[in-house]
Amino acid sequence: MAKRPTISDLAEASGVSVATVDRVLNGRLPVREETARRVYQAASAIGYHATRLIKQRMHQELPEYRLGFLLRKPGQHFYQEFARELERAAAQALRFRCVPIVDSWAGQSPEDIVGQLNRLAGKTHAVALVSPDHPAVTDAVEALKAHGIPVFSLLSDFAAGVREGYIGLNNRKAGRTAAWMIAKCARRPGKVAVFVSSHRFQGEELREIGLRSYFRERAPSFTVLEPLVNLETSELNYQAMTDLLNTNPDLVGCHIVGGAIEGAIAAVRAIKPVDPPIVVCDQITPESRVALADNIATMVIATPLERLCRELVDLMAIAIKDGPANAPGQTFLPFDIYLPENI
Repeated sequence: MAKRPTISDLAEASGVSVATVDRVLNGRLPVREETARRVYQAASAIGYHATRLIKQRMHQELPEYRLGFLLRKPGQHFYQEFARELERAAAQALRFRCVPIVDSWAGQSPEDIVGQLNRLAGKTHAVALVSPDHPAVTDAVEALKAHGIPVFSLLSDFAAGVREGYIGLNNRKAGRTAAWMIAKCARRPGKVAVFVSSHRFQGEELREIGLRSYFRERAPSFTVLEPLVNLETSELNYQAMTDLLNTNPDLVGCHIVGGAIEGAIAAVRAIKPVDPPIVVCDQITPESRVALADNIATMVIATPLERLCRELVDLMAIAIKDGPANAPGQTFLPFDIYLPENI
């Protein structure tokens, strides 16, 4: 049986003296925040029995921030995982005590989103949400800003110049990456389809712009079709993909932006085209993972949720502590690429 880590083991793992570890454990004398954090991280890594106590000591004098998160489609695996990562990031915050409040919206009405946003803002110090770029949302964000509540946009930007910051992927680059994969893997030039959930999501519009710009610049022999709106529903995705495959024998590629990819994947499985299109979709989920394994999907462009949530929680805390930034910012995260050979 493995020996239980001792205080000496913890001191060695964290690179400090036993006396310093004792001060962190018992709160006898002030210890620098950086040192306490190092001891806590080392305790977590070696499985020290008093790790929770160390965290409690560190949090005793810290401010408490209530952070609100408004996501989409609570029934989708991606947003369920997003919510879990947000709660994990909040629990691991070291410079403040974080109380996360995670909510979701499932409808399409901007007024519904604004109503939920205002209710969430009424019980939090800052809010981050996934939302379409709509004037009603911009007005709500501006009103909250006037009351000292910073708002962050997630995954798709909105209320530019008003919201505190954006955090997510560089969607134009993601669109060009999808186009590059289709152009390189397609056996011949042909038609390329783009599925979006709504024309109001700026991130999805940027995906389409990026994809079109690549084909226009690097592969002009391909034809990009007008985008298909699927409202992130499996049924619409299934019907749209079925119609595409049945009416466009020269369809060589599809970029499915957003969720509910299972509908499009099911259509490809059902029709079994002789020369199936190169399919590039969003987010690694059980459905997209199986699609990769079965060589129905060629590539998945995924958001690094753990990193996003960790950086988001820190940015929200800074906005609460220091007030609005002089210029609203953007935080672009590198996207993860999944292929059939690396899942």
